[in-house]
Amino acid sequence: MLAIDGLVKQFGGNTAVDHISLDVRAGSFFGIVGPNGAGKTTTLSMVTGLLRPDAGTVRINDIDAWADPRAAKRATGVLPDRLRLFDRLTGGQLLSYSGSLRGLDSRTVRERSADLIAAFGLDDAIDRLVADYSAGMTKKIALACAMIHAPRLLVLDEPFESVDPVSAANLTDILERYVAGGGTVVLSSHGMDLIERVCDSAAIIVGGRVLASGTLDEVRAGETLEDRFVELAGGRQAAEGMEWLHSFSD
Repeated sequence: MLAIDGLVKQFGGNTAVDHISLDVRAGSFFGIVGPNGAGKTTTLSMVTGLLRPDAGTVRINDIDAWADPRAAKRATGVLPDRLRLFDRLTGGQLLSYSGSLRGLDSRTVRERSADLIAAFGLDDAIDRLVADYSAGMTKKIALACAMIHAPRLLVLDEPFESVDPVSAANLTDILERYVAGGGTVVLSSHGMDLIERVCDSAAIIVGGRVLASGTLDEVRAGETLEDRFVELAGGRQAAEGMEWLHSFSD
């Protein structure tokens, strides 16, 4: 469903993404983990057409994402990091707008909006301005907008950041049902427990490079995902030399 080959992105003298290659099979739940500044968001921004790569290719459902961006984007739903929404619209208006942008007719937009509102538990908030939503509600409406055109691939950058446990469980259930129905999810997250719980495949990215990729068992290599990640990212730092911290100021 997604083939990334040799992606490179530089900002001045800094190489944020250094020849990253990944293959994500159709119908999989693929997790990307890495420390802050590892290049995860930059990579996903190039995958979704938000940022032009300096080198490399991205193919979505065998469509070259940069040679035919319209076709690639029709197959893709996106929840970017630090998302910005038209938050002076109500939730219902935002869903309708998103469906219209995707070329859906008004009847289809109404029917799918009703299904999404029910699935995401947005009934009580749909007539309120998105600007008044909590962080969890904002992520829900944004994900609903990303799904309204029934994409084959969902690309989600930190979808559970600032989301309460109840909302996170609801979002996870929706995504698992989407994958069970043949959809493909690629998500980045700092939540190792979440990745281990819901993903069947994963990649560890450090310093703009893929250090491990494959099924979850292959990436973990007999360890927990967190231990494997810490090992590849440079190991735990010994907390020594701060004996003064134990003297206490009072």
